[in-house]
Amino acid sequence: MPKIKKKVKVSKKKITKKVVKEKVVSEPKTIFDIKPILPKRKRAGSQERISSGVPGLDPLIQNGFKQGSINLVEGGPGSGKTIFATQFLMEGLKKGEPVAYITFEVIKEKFFENMLLFGWDLEKYEKSGLFTFLAYSPEQIKKVLLEGGGTLDTLVHQKGIKRIAFDSITSFALLYATELAKKEAALTLFNVINSWDCTAILTAQDEGGADRKKIVSTTLDFEVDGILLLYHMRKGNIRKRGLEILKMRGTKTPNKVFALELTKKGMNVKHSTLKI
Repeated sequence: MPKIKKKVKVSKKKITKKVVKEKVVSEPKTIFDIKPILPKRKRAGSQERISSGVPGLDPLIQNGFKQGSINLVEGGPGSGKTIFATQFLMEGLKKGEPVAYITFEVIKEKFFENMLLFGWDLEKYEKSGLFTFLAYSPEQIKKVLLEGGGTLDTLVHQKGIKRIAFDSITSFALLYATELAKKEAALTLFNVINSWDCTAILTAQDEGGADRKKIVSTTLDFEVDGILLLYHMRKGNIRKRGLEILKMRGTKTPNKVFALELTKKGMNVKHSTLKI
């Protein structure tokens, strides 16, 4: 009988080779190559209002700034930006709130001496631990942004800072040559501030006048929650002060420029239209 050949099935296993590509990691060269890990940006959504500390202003902005908001105070030289920011912080100190003042330009001793003219004894609050004065160079703030907050972030959380003022961010903005660079830096700064969950005042210098020639990025106007303009205009031999609420998210505001007084106790908003 003929032999029957049996077919033997041979299973062939596919051998796949995994090609592992090595990732080439290049070190970041600028602030824009670094994406710090930050909490998702929060808008000022709380209904709670924070008093500005400036008599006459709160009734015009529905009883104060929104808690957690970032507010820009712009004005020319001598318009009172530093006084406004300090008055805002003083309101918190009187209520026992920890506050911080961050400056790029002001010398501590002179600042304390000047504010004492309004009866604001900041040295006393500093000794009690409620007031924190921080003098940073613009380059140091740039480093803080690279670190996603760094040592400043630690300080804000440890002390439980409720109010913070940056006076002024103009010097910081001048570090960046292009509008795009200023925009990127501004967005990073806002993300860091928002991660602190405190109410902030940022002062910035402009050249005044109807055209509002700006030194800092126009990005600030879109990103901040509120914009207050301080005027110090001259008519003849007389200068008059004014305040305009240009923008305030989620707040009904009047479309007027109000007269502003500078007294021995600080600023005071009059509910009368500024006449020039």
